[in-house]
Amino acid sequence: MIRLESISKQNGKQIVFIEASAAIQRGEKVGLVGPNGAGKTTLFRLITGEEQPDEGQVSVDKGVRIGYFSQDVGEMAGRSALAETMDGVGPVSALAAEMAELEAAMGDPGQADRMDEIVERYGEVQHKFDELDGYALEGRAREVLGGLGFSDAMMAGDVGNLSGGWKMRVQLARILLARPDAMLLDEPSNHLDLESLIWLENFLKNFDGALLMTSHDREFMNRIVSKIVEIDAGALTSYSGDYEFYRQQRAQADAQLQAQFERQQAMLAKEIAFIERFKARASHAAQVQSRVKKLDKIDKVEPPKRQQTVRFEFQPAPRSGEDVATLKGVRKAYGDRTIYDGLDFQVRRRERWAVMGVNGAGKSTLLKLAAGASQPDDGTVARGPSVKMGYFAQHAMELLDGEKNVLEWLEDAFPLAGQAPLRALAGCFGFTGDEVEKKCRVLSGGEKARLVMARLLFDPPNFLVLDEPTNHLDIATKQMLIEALSKYEGAMLFVSHDRHFLAALSNRVLELTGEGLRAYGGGYLEYVESTGREAPGLRS
Repeated sequence: MIRLESISKQNGKQIVFIEASAAIQRGEKVGLVGPNGAGKTTLFRLITGEEQPDEGQVSVDKGVRIGYFSQDVGEMAGRSALAETMDGVGPVSALAAEMAELEAAMGDPGQADRMDEIVERYGEVQHKFDELDGYALEGRAREVLGGLGFSDAMMAGDVGNLSGGWKMRVQLARILLARPDAMLLDEPSNHLDLESLIWLENFLKNFDGALLMTSHDREFMNRIVSKIVEIDAGALTSYSGDYEFYRQQRAQADAQLQAQFERQQAMLAKEIAFIERFKARASHAAQVQSRVKKLDKIDKVEPPKRQQTVRFEFQPAPRSGEDVATLKGVRKAYGDRTIYDGLDFQVRRRERWAVMGVNGAGKSTLLKLAAGASQPDDGTVARGPSVKMGYFAQHAMELLDGEKNVLEWLEDAFPLAGQAPLRALAGCFGFTGDEVEKKCRVLSGGEKARLVMARLLFDPPNFLVLDEPTNHLDIATKQMLIEALSKYEGAMLFVSHDRHFLAALSNRVLELTGEGLRAYGGGYLEYVESTGREAPGLRS
């Protein structure tokens, strides 16, 4: 269906692919993996024809329709989210837009003299719309948008008023609704809450076309793909199985290659030692020459070229008292909308609360109240006298000084730390080598989030409040963060849509419901077992 045959590609000085080959068959669901900058987006653009290989060939079977979702969302404004979604399907959306205009005209007294013409045209357009099964399409569009978290009001509202994350959901909905023969999805799990993520997971599992996707959510990928294509050092390597199977196979292959490399190095050392010892002796000249020729003919085994995984170790956090944060009788409202009324909740030392609830339930509001970033309208929020607070939220990225580079910004926060520890810290969060010289103003949203997280964890608080801390983190960085936080002895209150993160770190679950709070002893896995569902908005 899609074939990449001996492709080579160079972007500037970076060699992306060297005679790389791979194929995607009809109905295959494939995960694309590789370190940041390996060329995953370039591969997508080669398949869609936006870029051409320097050598080799990319071929797509005739008639195959490809839908490509990327993180770059174009201009969206002037239409409803529903109309924008339906526009991705083609002529049906144009007919739907014309029907809406004609319906408005029929209700306009100023066009009474044209009413016969308008009604006649409306009949024609409605007939064509019906022939193309337009009414069923609108129903499917509403179903897709609803699955991705849109309310009826959001579907009807101007898409231009939505945030960047919600516009990405509209872009994703366009592709899902169009049901192309092959979907290329670049990080579709970003910006989704847990309920929407699970809905998308089920949609893609039931999709009968081909799928090639990247994702930093290992659980999401494991449940969908049955094949992995890895980009590494310019090559494409295919593995049958899900992401976990790929990790196991990759580790086994690396271990075998490392052992083979070490055996060859031992053999070479022995041969070289013989040559050095006897090269000056005429009696051994023939043997020496024979061994030199033998060495010249040997194909050298290269050690596995694997991405270096940097570990981040917490400094011990100062110990807090048993009572870390206490909310009593808290009321909080935004305008006419009451989020909490009479809220009582307590966080104690070494408790790790995962906060769960549907969109709008008040998860971020609870975190802001606990962190002191928002004040209650009534009631009290108290933190223990020895509590040292650390709060991560998306707006924290606005605190970056755009004119400072990464290293300078960290040095401002920790002037006595020295460059070596701060460079090591930056490396843990993806800023290696010269990347520490990048100005904060040119960092992507994901890079800014990682930098803020790095500074937060270098001088560890004993109470961490984290709102979606894993957004924008790749799988390796996310695993590093999980391993570091698993040894953390302070209290945590966090929101995350990453099930691996939830399962690894929570030892309490707080579910926000329409009837109030519901606390569960044990972590996320115990919550799933006791409720029969992975998220509050799902039916058990």
